[in-house]
Amino acid sequence: MVVRPLLFLFAALCTCQFNIARAADENDYYRLETVVASPAATASRSKTWRPAPDGLALEVSGIAVLDDKRVAVAIRKGEVWILGGVYDDPPENVTYKRFASALHEPLGLLKLGDSLYTTQRSELTQLRDSDGDEVADEYLTVAKGWGVTGHYHEYAYGPKLDGDGNMWVTLNIGLGLKGKQLRRTVHEPTLNLRQGRWRGWGMKIGSDGELIPICAGMRSPSGLGANAEGDMFYTDQQGNWVATNSLHHMREGVFFHHAEALASMNLPGSPISGIEKIPNGVPFPEAVRLLPQLQPPAVWFPYKKAGQSTTDIMLDESDGKFGPFAGQLFIGEFTQAAMTRVFLEKVDGEYQGACFPFRYGFASAVLRMAQGTDGSMFVGLTNRGWSSLGTASYGLQRLIWTGQTPFEIKEMRARPNGFDLLFTKPVDRETAANVASYALKSYTYLYHSTYGSDEIQNKDLTITAAHVSDDGLRVHLQVEGLRELFVHELIAKGIRSADGESLLHPEAYYTLNRIPQK
Repeated sequence: MVVRPLLFLFAALCTCQFNIARAADENDYYRLETVVASPAATASRSKTWRPAPDGLALEVSGIAVLDDKRVAVAIRKGEVWILGGVYDDPPENVTYKRFASALHEPLGLLKLGDSLYTTQRSELTQLRDSDGDEVADEYLTVAKGWGVTGHYHEYAYGPKLDGDGNMWVTLNIGLGLKGKQLRRTVHEPTLNLRQGRWRGWGMKIGSDGELIPICAGMRSPSGLGANAEGDMFYTDQQGNWVATNSLHHMREGVFFHHAEALASMNLPGSPISGIEKIPNGVPFPEAVRLLPQLQPPAVWFPYKKAGQSTTDIMLDESDGKFGPFAGQLFIGEFTQAAMTRVFLEKVDGEYQGACFPFRYGFASAVLRMAQGTDGSMFVGLTNRGWSSLGTASYGLQRLIWTGQTPFEIKEMRARPNGFDLLFTKPVDRETAANVASYALKSYTYLYHSTYGSDEIQNKDLTITAAHVSDDGLRVHLQVEGLRELFVHELIAKGIRSADGESLLHPEAYYTLNRIPQK
């Protein structure tokens, strides 16, 4: 008769211990609400697809927030739709109205004044509804003039606005051009490079629609956007000349990494000239020394650790409505159907910073993001038939802060002798001051014409001290052996918050282009 009560007691103790030991989950802090998603992960390239309403494949390629009830979305197959009821929780009565059609693979959407703007394959287009029926009746060419050879990889992205209100677009490289495609290229004889006109460049649009070439060296610049200071950035994806995914500050006359973009170097208006040789097969820091025009990314995203195919850039402008990361950048991730977070700072006048894992588990590849009027994030999904995690091939989801603050490394700042870590919650002083709570190493990549790069020149670094601030929100790590132009990978699994929590994401990856002097 004693056995049954003991069993109940044992079960209760086990349940109690399980609840105490339960690890925090991303969904506790940022939950996902699906507005619409495909029923399967294989429907994206259906040969039977027809324009809506017979079959709407919502492969979201652009998002523009209209108001507190509606968003406009571009879809890859050439339409723009206005969706209503998207803020409802749950969104059970979403409405659909087609605003525009017959577009050529629009890969961005911007609301400006009374119009929507989108970048098609060969032009930047203004879509205007002049009679108020929510259907565009004017399709106006705003800018054109970049090359299109017919290669499938010649995507064009945007537009996005910088802090001064200028529109920007970015242009993909064509890969492995051949046959008739080569007849539609420009040729740079010194480097013997051929690409479509301005392919691999970031372009600003003048007030009269003039294309203004700003910077070059892009491979697949799927994401672009401004930071809180209004400066423009783009993301690139791993491939030839591109060691791993990266985030770059776009500014005039800068060359990044993809050599074939230099095919347009000698065109009228180019701010880049005089590059006669490209180093190939050397560590990236050495390449920067050999080629002064080559500028390192503000942030490297270590492959697989922080994504495999970076996409969109979204600035959190919610002033705290989206949680504790106001003013930081969020970066979409295609293959892992995820999102990373970026903190940036300036050292010697140039941006550098850290990336952190943020949210996994989206229904498909994350391609576009936009912040709603309530601070939540609309996330446009499409894997276009390429490989990505998730249960769907396309759709629209909404990421909502639950009001609970995760224990995270909010910022990682470079110091002359190490790094400062700023946390979202006060730390437990004992674990935070213990250097054994942290592991730190650095590495770089090869700069070469072949696909991607392994991490090279790996080195474990010694943390000699960890100093905790009086308020418990900051830890200074004193480090031996910092290396400029190297990624510094921090794993802080041993640290706890003051109330005993583990870090939701203990990983941080800082791109240390310059060691500050003070």
